[in-house]
Amino acid sequence: MKVAVVDDSLALAETLADGLVDQGIEAIALGSGRAALELLARREVDILVTDLRMPDLDGLALVEAARANDVPAIVMTAYGAIDSAIECIRKGAYHYLTKPFKLDELVIFVRRAEGERALRREAAELRKSLGLQFSTTTVIAHSAAMQRVLELAQRIAGTDATVLLSGETGTGKTMIARALHGESARTKAPFVAINCAALPEALLESELFGHVKGAFTGAVADHAGLFASAAGGTVLLDEIGEMPIGLQAKLLRVIETGSIRPVGATREKAIDVRVIAATHRDLRRAVTAGTFREDLLYRLDVVAIEVPPLRHRKDDIAPLAERFLAEARRRHPSAPGTHLSRAAMTRLLDHPWPGNVRELAHVVERGVLLAGGAEIAEPDLGLVAPAQVDAAWSGAVQPMIEIQRRYARWALDQLNGHKTRTADQLDVDVKTLNRWLAGDDS
Repeated sequence: MKVAVVDDSLALAETLADGLVDQGIEAIALGSGRAALELLARREVDILVTDLRMPDLDGLALVEAARANDVPAIVMTAYGAIDSAIECIRKGAYHYLTKPFKLDELVIFVRRAEGERALRREAAELRKSLGLQFSTTTVIAHSAAMQRVLELAQRIAGTDATVLLSGETGTGKTMIARALHGESARTKAPFVAINCAALPEALLESELFGHVKGAFTGAVADHAGLFASAAGGTVLLDEIGEMPIGLQAKLLRVIETGSIRPVGATREKAIDVRVIAATHRDLRRAVTAGTFREDLLYRLDVVAIEVPPLRHRKDDIAPLAERFLAEARRRHPSAPGTHLSRAAMTRLLDHPWPGNVRELAHVVERGVLLAGGAEIAEPDLGLVAPAQVDAAWSGAVQPMIEIQRRYARWALDQLNGHKTRTADQLDVDVKTLNRWLAGDDS
């Protein structure tokens, strides 16, 4: 940490700088604002301590320059210039000290300013790393099918276009939505994912758009809602096909007007969010069936991206498995499994993956946890034996819903009929599991 102390009385600046050095803080004294400005421009100072009134360049100008370079500024001022000091705070100064002050006061605020600066930089690095984590460059796409998806995603990531992601459960639609957000100008703002199938119909409107105090029994305080919490960022409406038809009309209005009306409120509030919707359903069939609004579909379907099932992207299985293996090892560093045997990898490549990428992640994690040693053997994966797969899926081509039904039934049998545990392992809700078991594609 390097502190620049600036005062047109160089003797005072030197006294303060020497006092900081005695406290183990690197500091230099400057007798003019312009000399400090040059240091800021060269990024050779971490914290600025400046007098407010100087003949060549006043402290307010230095505060603005310091803020532009992410350098905390502490302003020194005479008692009669407190109003000017407060104006410096409004312009971004970290703190002000009224002369005369004790050196200990200055040391305290210098150290605090350095701590907050370090936290800001750490937060910025975290945002940057999250942006890199959730970008199209980190999506595994060795297969031609996924390369086409990423090409389209990269073309629209920087826009505010509404996107409709479709594809089977577990294919990675949320990952693509996060990548779109991560590569947009909204990346520093929130990404809020809302599972429309997981919230009860009675609560969904309030959760989406908020409510005011007293809007209904139990509304003891104002609630902003998820759209408002995503201000400036992106909202992912996952399982949009499950949204009640009545609420669809309200969502349509939000998209069209860019405003929300909390439950019980009399006025609308403007919001700035990008909307991405995701579904495993055929929404056009839902429109025909009368369970989805055609006008909402048109609003959502500005850009459509279909994420292919894992069985159509075999080239992605091995690199995905290696990624999930590394992630599982980080979560469970003491687990025995460290690498997949050749037979285990072959088994992964041969599996039909009705649960798609999500199922693959669970299977690999199971192998890491249950392996008998460092090498993860084929039985450690817990997949059905090839003969059982052949019996279930051989012969004529089967509709996907039939494969899902059989796989769901098999998974339920493996977990002794516990539906909640089975749904959890398949990473779906119980309602979806019941639909799979019933062979319902509606």
